[in-house]
Amino acid sequence: MSRPPPPVPTTYTPERALEDLPGIHWVLHEFLQSRMLESEEFCDRVDPNKERLCFATGYGVIQAIKGLMSFEDKDLLSAINHMKRGTTVAAAHRKPPPSLAGRLAGYIVPGLSYSGPEWVAQMTDVEKHAELMYAEGLYYKSLIGIVYSGDWLSFIKEMLNLRTTMSIYRQLGKYIEAADAAYTASHYQNSEESLDVPLEDPSIDRHFRSGVYVGLGLSHLALSLMPSRLLTIVEMFGYRGDRMEGLRLLEKVGGWTSGDDKDVVSQADEGLRRPMCDMTLLIFHLVLSTYTFDGIDVNMARRIVEWNLKTYPNGVFFLFGAGRLALVCSQPERALEYYAKAAQCQSQYRNLHHISWWESATASFALWDVKASKEWWSRLRAEATWSKATYAYGEAACLASLGEHAAAADLMAKVTGLRQRIAGKSIPIEKFAARKARKYLAQGNHLVLPAMELAYVFSAIAHAPQRIVLEKMIPDVRKALEDLGLAEAGCETSGKPLLNGSAIDSDRKRGDSEEEIGVKTGSGTAKSTREGYWDNVCLVRFLEGVCWRYVAYPDPDADPDSNESSPVAVDDARRRAELAFKAVFQHGPKIELDHYIVYYAHFEYGRLLARSGKKDEARTYFDLVLSGKAVEVNSAGRKGKYSLENALHVRTHAAVDALKQDRLL
Repeated sequence: MSRPPPPVPTTYTPERALEDLPGIHWVLHEFLQSRMLESEEFCDRVDPNKERLCFATGYGVIQAIKGLMSFEDKDLLSAINHMKRGTTVAAAHRKPPPSLAGRLAGYIVPGLSYSGPEWVAQMTDVEKHAELMYAEGLYYKSLIGIVYSGDWLSFIKEMLNLRTTMSIYRQLGKYIEAADAAYTASHYQNSEESLDVPLEDPSIDRHFRSGVYVGLGLSHLALSLMPSRLLTIVEMFGYRGDRMEGLRLLEKVGGWTSGDDKDVVSQADEGLRRPMCDMTLLIFHLVLSTYTFDGIDVNMARRIVEWNLKTYPNGVFFLFGAGRLALVCSQPERALEYYAKAAQCQSQYRNLHHISWWESATASFALWDVKASKEWWSRLRAEATWSKATYAYGEAACLASLGEHAAAADLMAKVTGLRQRIAGKSIPIEKFAARKARKYLAQGNHLVLPAMELAYVFSAIAHAPQRIVLEKMIPDVRKALEDLGLAEAGCETSGKPLLNGSAIDSDRKRGDSEEEIGVKTGSGTAKSTREGYWDNVCLVRFLEGVCWRYVAYPDPDADPDSNESSPVAVDDARRRAELAFKAVFQHGPKIELDHYIVYYAHFEYGRLLARSGKKDEARTYFDLVLSGKAVEVNSAGRKGKYSLENALHVRTHAAVDALKQDRLL
């Protein structure tokens, strides 16, 4: 049930700007309860001209969220304009900079400096909040601008704005640290208690503190996720990312740090940006966990989801979080239930349904329900605008896997023309989709296991229940191998386990040459001479290895049914995965187009070795991926970048760090 809005002063003066904080807090509460239009209408009614500090900034943030959800140019441009208005209003409320003489004096007398905590301490409460909201507005405007910009000049301009934002957050953070340190010292001055327990200065209100913490936390996380080469350049300007410190600041706002639910901050006592901190933590622990391991804590995410669903039972964002949590725990059926509820709980922002549909398409892959996944991709293609090329390819890949090649071909022909750019750069997943679509058409409307390949890219195989992998995915891999004239790794064509060697080794023992493998079924033509044959062999072997790897060692965060037990011994599944990956290495030099398979096979084989306890060998394979050297590929594969290369490097760096921390891979 919606609570009534608090009273808001009808007349507005800058000096009384903070009297609007309860009103904007109510707007946020309504927004998180999936009453988005009510929150917008209240902002328009209270501040039609967008001249009040809190409402101008808050309304701009709402428009920014809408723009990011739709990706429509008109919505992005509207969001930019509203954020510009918000930063203009915030700038008018900021403390005026000192005169030239004052600035020169600041270089001599530290207390007169306007770039440190002393300068912030001289501000009024309104000016401190205005400084914070100016940084917030600049951050969102820059983020939208990067998405909207189509060239490098615009991108660089927005990056410079982000640098200004980070500088302001650091300045405000140093002020809070200094104020807390002074308060702690004065409190313990005549006490025998230890100074090791820091205290918070009560004169700094919770809304201001939460805003500074979310800004600093996001900055630390963003910098810590940057590629090492880019991070080296950023560090030259004095910016360093401490992931653990960023997580600590974000957790502190909600009281999650101690791990005791008694310390969780209640809704009545929370700061204005607490929900933003919680959502950032959920994105990190449940979404970015695909690309990094350091700091990931699924149990922390579970606590945050459970608390927020009690507070916002119809909150679409936290229902998304609950669905993602279920998927990460390899419970795709439960995930689909949450995504369905997220779509049903609100109809005001249609674009929010697209998040549910995207996640539902992935969850359907994890259940290996290709037909259901196709329906979700079809809905996305019809309505959503984030990545039409990906939606079209997702639907086409499913259609091709289902044997509906006429419809698949029509969509594949459209994929390349649907690609878009951000900051003048191609989107990696769209580039991958376009390459596969062109290959499908060039091969006479044929790809091998395109839906399963896409399921791997979206980590759906990693989050599939073990029984699904065994009962649905591996049989499809087996059928693809049979079509190529091959048997499963570690098995004879009869399906019985071999004592030594892979199916390829077995073929050799019977006197067949490497080129003759694959001629054992079909019309009798030499399949191995067909264009793209070895690409198909390596892809199927790779997917075979991935499937058996997750049968042997399910994802560390998987929470399987207590009644579920694998009918396959771990050693047997591990050996089959190993043989499949080695087959990829053996035939990698014959790949014509899909060279990425070999590099990803090295990564997955390294993870398999790590889970087997062979960490030194695993590190060797990870180092090979990161070395930039060509692996088992032909001369064509040594030119340029392979598909999804940057994503693999990020994941491999994370895997190396996980080895050092003895985390499961």
